[in-house]
Amino acid sequence: MAEKVNDNKIATAIIHVLKEGKKETFREIMNDLQPFDISKQFKDLPVKHQPLFLELLTMDELTGLLRHLSQDDQLHVLRTIGPDRSTDILDLMKNDDLAFLLSGLPQKEADALIAEMKQEEMDIIRKIMDYPPKTAGRAMTNRYIWVHKSYTVERAVKKLKNFSALAEYINYLYVIDDEKKLIGVVSYRDLLLAEPDAKIEEIMSRNVVKVGVLTKQEEVAKIIGRYDFVSMPVTDDEGILLGIITVDDVLDIVVREANEDIEMLLASGKAIDFRTKPLVAAKRRLPWLILLLFIGLVSGSIISRFEATLEAVVALAFFMPMIAGMTGNTGTQSLAVVVRGLVSEDLDTKKTMKLIFRELVVGLTIGIVCAVVISIIAYIWQGSFVLGLVVGSSLLITLIIGTLAGTIIPLVLHKFKVDPAVASGPLITTINDILSLLIYFGIATMFISKLM
Repeated sequence: MAEKVNDNKIATAIIHVLKEGKKETFREIMNDLQPFDISKQFKDLPVKHQPLFLELLTMDELTGLLRHLSQDDQLHVLRTIGPDRSTDILDLMKNDDLAFLLSGLPQKEADALIAEMKQEEMDIIRKIMDYPPKTAGRAMTNRYIWVHKSYTVERAVKKLKNFSALAEYINYLYVIDDEKKLIGVVSYRDLLLAEPDAKIEEIMSRNVVKVGVLTKQEEVAKIIGRYDFVSMPVTDDEGILLGIITVDDVLDIVVREANEDIEMLLASGKAIDFRTKPLVAAKRRLPWLILLLFIGLVSGSIISRFEATLEAVVALAFFMPMIAGMTGNTGTQSLAVVVRGLVSEDLDTKKTMKLIFRELVVGLTIGIVCAVVISIIAYIWQGSFVLGLVVGSSLLITLIIGTLAGTIIPLVLHKFKVDPAVASGPLITTINDILSLLIYFGIATMFISKLM
């Protein structure tokens, strides 16, 4: 709460100095804020004050601000500050952040910005943009320090000092041979403990964990988390060192992937936050919902097909929403478990079968408990043992099927290299609705003579 109050005070102070044009006071406020805090203040600022806010920021502050903004907000900032300052900022940005930003621009606009960059930075970013999205190549940076295997410790330390300002991390030096292939790593600790005239080749670690340039970013995140690394070297098929991925980049990847999975699980398609305009939010939600609407019409046709059964036993209608709702809920629960597990687990056939069997047991257990409870309720309410049997057995079968559907569908999608989150909650729910109604009315029709 205290932090929130402090943020509000800063926001009020910023608006006041912008209105009064007090540039020196504005600078004093900015000097006390971290890049994340500056980005937060910018996002909370009324739109009419944002242009002046950006104008008064230094180039370093603008670069830090962009790092903590969504892709849409980044593009908004670049278009607000104009092409001249945008080009200067692009030269200062990290390669991976820049690639992410440019990927959200129309090709013509992205090419125009790249063309104004320094030649060296332009060549690097064009190479990175050539790699497929969501691969290690797109997330890597060239801001690292390499040393040749023939260097002495003294020479390596000298290079480390000269290039430390350009490198993102100096925890490791990457050792290459004459063909620029990665053959080892040397930690900062190794350099401190070694004699100045010792050869790098003698003190380096040859057990290098690395990833290929086309490795999926999610896999890179798993490896860095598994080994507790702060950075990961990226090589091509021949082992030539091309760049590194840092732990802060991995955190960005994990958060971005989590947000995308949540969006797909909710069938919203694209990011929607508190600042998204109503019409934009509606536009982003509509495609999935319209698709689900037409799929949902199948449920209506099923009900109309069993109209005679409903007319004969009106009590069946009372349990219909419960059957469909419970099936959808269990399916969504299983889907969430599987999608989360796929992020942290490397599934093989044995693990997959074990997971499916476990969810089968879970579905069976939940089904039996719920079926017994609803059977008793149906019997007490209507005094019909057969009605209790129909409702209970239907719920048991549909809960098992719903649980397995929520488990198997994302696993199949993952097997075919499709993001399992596309098996969104609403989609699983709709499919399970159809299956549950078919089962429920099918069983009821079988016992119709005894129900009447």
